[in-house]
Order: sequence, then structure tokens, then C-alpha cells
Amino acid sequence: MKQFTTVSDVKNIEKLIKSALKYKKDPYQDKKLGENKTIGLIFLNPSLRTRLSTQKAAMNLGMNVMVMNMDKEGWALETQEGVVMNYTTVEHVKEAAAVMGEYCDIIGVRSFPKLIDREEDYTEDFFKKFIKYCRVPVVSLESATLHPLQSLADCITIEENRKKDKKTPKVVLTWAPHIKPLPQAVANSFAEWMNAMDDIEFIITHPSGYNLAPKFSGKAKVIFDQDKALKDADFVYVKNWSSYEEYGKILCQDSNWMLTNEKLKTTNNAKVMHCLPVRRNIELSDEILDGPNSLVLNQANNRVWAAQAVLKDILSEL
Repeated sequence: MKQFTTVSDVKNIEKLIKSALKYKKDPYQDKKLGENKTIGLIFLNPSLRTRLSTQKAAMNLGMNVMVMNMDKEGWALETQEGVVMNYTTVEHVKEAAAVMGEYCDIIGVRSFPKLIDREEDYTEDFFKKFIKYCRVPVVSLESATLHPLQSLADCITIEENRKKDKKTPKVVLTWAPHIKPLPQAVANSFAEWMNAMDDIEFIITHPSGYNLAPKFSGKAKVIFDQDKALKDADFVYVKNWSSYEEYGKILCQDSNWMLTNEKLKTTNNAKVMHCLPVRRNIELSDEILDGPNSLVLNQANNRVWAAQAVLKDILSEL
């Protein structure tokens, strides 16, 4: 693996999941693999699980880890080509990324969308330029449109918890209310990975106006009636996202879309997933989060093994 920014960077998803599960049983089996190698984790936005899990994964492989919060500790970056830098930006991504590449063998980067200009966000201009100029393998710690490490952890979680007597589990991605407009990255990424799996029945449910970009929703069946979509579900992934069509806007705040135990009654005793952080009693009810069907902490734990499997693949090709 040369980089990890999307599911298409993965040659074999099943093999990668198995690798992660092996690390979960024995985290230090490849302690020498990352010896004398350095990973730089660059955050332009806040992080809890992504930062800690990736740092732990790298240390499990024997790597040196450097972390930088660019939004608080670095210079304001310019990304436009040919610009006269006479305003607020101090350093161009050409030099910044290139310098980081001199110091690191692998770089992880997190950068959120602005949710103002859809074309700007969906071209992934910053990520593409960073990859171009740093000249070392890049791991996405979440970009404007995708969050592949989260999605790999989600796939691991589903694999661990699927009923062995059911060959094709039904997985439902359901929109949930929120007080702020959030990116589509987690939903896009989860849809992309589910569509890449051969043995998943994948459904997306959301109010009108919340369709994901077609290249991500892909072959998923979209149902606007949540109750209908949830029927016989084995897994329910809860996530808010703002509108893609009316970009970055909140079009619905209907609290009836919040998942409750009552709504789970028509499912196949579905396990409930969320990437965290979660707004309790807005996105998900206390009774779900604190109940036996919740997998949210299992997902968070699997972030370590997802990152470790990805880093192992990249280190093996350095």
C-alpha cells in the first residue's frame, strides 16, 4: 500500500480486516517493523480517537511518533498556486509538506471541509497537494469527504459481531438530527466501504434532501422511511451529515429520527454503531448508548487495530 486515503487504495479488504484482528490478539508481534521509522500526525482540526489510536498503533509497531496541531502550533497555510501571499497566510503547502516529508517516513493528515463551496471541498485540493509535495506515504486521518480509518474500524466491528449463521447481514446507515451542520465524510466513507464488500445488504435512510454524492452512495438502496429501512436490520449505523445537494445546510431537525429502543423492536436485535463523538439524546438516546446493543466503544477500540494494519502494510513497502 502506497497511501491510505480511500477504499480504492486497499488491494484486499478481507485480508486487511484479518490483519487488524491479528493485531487485536497480539499487538506487539511486529514491534521491530517500525524501528527507526517516524510517523508525523498532522492535525488541522480537533481529534480524540483518531489521534490517540493512530499514535498507539504506530508505537505498537515500534515507530517514533511526532504530533503537530497545525491549527494551534503551525503557520497559516496557503494552498493556491501563483498567489501573492500578502494577506493572512504565512507558509505555502509546497514548502510545509515538503519539509514534513524530510522529517517523516509516513505522514497522517486530518483536514475538515469548510462546508461553503462544495466543489472546493469535493476536489480534495488540500489533500492532493499535500500528497504531491510531501513525497512520502500519506494516511488520511479524515479529509473533506472521507474518513477511511473510521470505516475500516467499522468493517472490523461488523466482522466481529455478525451472526455466523447469516451470510449476508443487513446494514442500515441512518441519518440522525444534530444542532450543527456536519461534514458528509463519515457517511460517504462508510457507504464507500459497504459498497465494496461482497456480502452486505446495505441500506441508507435519511430525510428528503440528504442524499449523499452518488459516487459514494453507489449501489446502496435509499429509503426515506426510517421505520421501513430498519426492519430486520442486523446493524444500524447512526450518523448526522449536512445536505450535499444544498451544500452544508441543515434541512431537517426532526427529533423522530433519533434512534431509540422502540425503533429497534422491528430489527433483528440490531447492534448500533456510531463513530463518536455523539450528542446524547439528540443523535442517539441514552438507552441505546448505555444499553446492550451499543457497539460504540468496540468501534473506538478497533480504531487502533485498523490503523496498525494500515501502517503495517505501508511499512512493509518502504
